[in-house]
Formats: sequence, structure tokens, C-alpha cells
Amino acid sequence: MAQTASHPKQSTGEDLAGAELSAQLEVYRRELTGYCYRLLGGTFDADDAVQETLLRAWRSYDRFEGRSSLRTWLYRIATNVCFDQLGSSRAKRERPMGLGAAADPVEESLTMVLPEYAWVEPVPTEHVLPGASDPADTAVARESVRLAFVAALQHLPAKQRAVLILREVLRWPAAEVATLLDTSVASVNSALQRARATLAEKSPDRSGTSELPEHTASADETELLERYVAAFERYDMTALANLLREDAVMNMPPYAMWLEGIENIQAWMTGPGHGCEGSRCVPIHVNGTPGFAQYRQDPKGGHFPWGIVVLENDGTHITGITTFIDTEKWFPRFGLPDHLD
Repeated sequence: MAQTASHPKQSTGEDLAGAELSAQLEVYRRELTGYCYRLLGGTFDADDAVQETLLRAWRSYDRFEGRSSLRTWLYRIATNVCFDQLGSSRAKRERPMGLGAAADPVEESLTMVLPEYAWVEPVPTEHVLPGASDPADTAVARESVRLAFVAALQHLPAKQRAVLILREVLRWPAAEVATLLDTSVASVNSALQRARATLAEKSPDRSGTSELPEHTASADETELLERYVAAFERYDMTALANLLREDAVMNMPPYAMWLEGIENIQAWMTGPGHGCEGSRCVPIHVNGTPGFAQYRQDPKGGHFPWGIVVLENDGTHITGITTFIDTEKWFPRFGLPDHLD
């Protein structure tokens, strides 16, 4: 992936000026955004962290002595910026499933609304992942920005979070991570072991493993998405149910409500959620997986924005349906139209 693939020639401390320095720094924006997003769990928080990182690098470049690569130096700055944000944040970001028991599929379930900083947020895949690279690295990168995995990361202390991302996602050697964090290799290895143990408890796939989840992504996921979208646009609940795993979950940030099980999801969609019937769906790539933007029928004609839908899967069935319904925030972020004719 881009984090380990070829890069422009690294600076060794020579003076760069103006546009040349800006261009060198800008090369790293996407991978730094992916790194900060995994650390922070917030899309716009990651943007702010990367912007601050590049600004600090610009201002202090004359003190960059070239004892490490420009890339390593930028990651050091980004890590410190993110640690500062995490130290001042009000609470760790979560998903509804991490806040309490599942709800009954009734409208009263929508009474609890939490602020935006409480949630792990969606991110356009192309903003945080590289283009074509080694297939194995690409698979790890995709899995490492899945909603469930990013949410699990938020349960780690900041240092453990950084160590796990740098070692197991970006594949940095322990010695390089130790240098970046101003610590020892033994401390890095210890932090990694503790992070793995915590992730085993918070495992997104409930398997009890701390490893990044693996399953065939591309073709299987695309076909699953197409079948789900076709069933959803027809509002064929029987066909849709056949695509869900028995313990599938559904949630809709900023509501704390979440549902578990095929029967409860069907009851919601034919009850409180019946207004989704007649929706149109626009495919997007979100958090390393196919998803779609949902537009509801507009009584005045056409369809209006309703939600960004992330479909999680195990390779054969849909395991999670997450709909982010802050349309003013998310539709522009994904470059989506504000109305469908």
C-alpha cells in the first residue's frame, strides 16, 4: 500500500522553498489522513490533525536535520498532534453497540441522541487508502479502516493505539517505531502485546482474535452490495433477510439505538422505518468497503438525501447496517448531489 510502496525521493535535510516544499509535504496527505483517522476515529478530526501536521512541518522545516526520512518526521509530528487531540477530547468515540443493550424496534428507541464527537465516523475510502499496490498490503489497509476495527482501536490508550497501527497496519519495524515514539524496542513490543490482548476482548468479529479480520473483499462484497441494494430498492424484506447473518445488527448514529437479529431488523423496516420504501441508492466506497448513499422519496418530486449506509459483511452475509443520517455533513464529504431527479 502507499505507506510502504515507492515514494518521491526523500529529503535529507536540504533546504526546500515555497512550492517545492509544499508539493513534497502534500504527497503524504492521504496516508497521514488514514493514520490520523485510525487514531482519532473522527473524519474531520483527522483532517484537522493532518492540516496541523503539515503546518508545523512547514514552519519547522529549517530545523529538520535529516536524521530520519521526511516521511518518518511527518509521522512523528502527526502522532504528537493526535496525542494532543486525544488528551483534550471529552470521551472516546464509540458505536451504538458499545453503549448498551439492543433496543426493541419501536419509535421510542429514537429518543436518545448523542453529539457528533461521540461516534466513530464514516470516511470516503479514497481519502484514507492508497491506489494500486501489493494486494496483501491493500487487504490489510482496507480491513484497518473498517468501522468495527476503528471502533475497537478507540478502546486502546493512545500509545498502544499508535504502536499497533504503525507495527501491524503500516508494517514499521519495532526499532523505527521506538525512535518515533522516543521509547525503547522493549517498550514498543510490550505495548503491542497489551494492545493485542485488548483487541481480542473487543474483537469486531467476535472470534476472540486480535488479528485484523480477513475475508475475500472485492468481487464477493460488490455482489453482496448489489443484491442488497436491489432488494432494498424493491423493499423486498424476504430477499433482504436472506442476505443477513442471523445476528446482524443495525444502527443509525447519532441515535444510540441499535437492533440485533433478522426479525428485529425486518420489524423496524416495516414499522418505524417504513418511510425508506421507495428509496434510491447511489453506490459509494466507504471505510474500505462498498456502501451506498440513500435518498428517500421527496413528496415534491425526486429523492432527497437521507443517509450514508455502510454495509459490513463476513464475505457471505451482511453482518451490520450502519446509516449515518447527518446529510448536511456527509453528503458533501462524499461528493454526492443534494437531490436526485
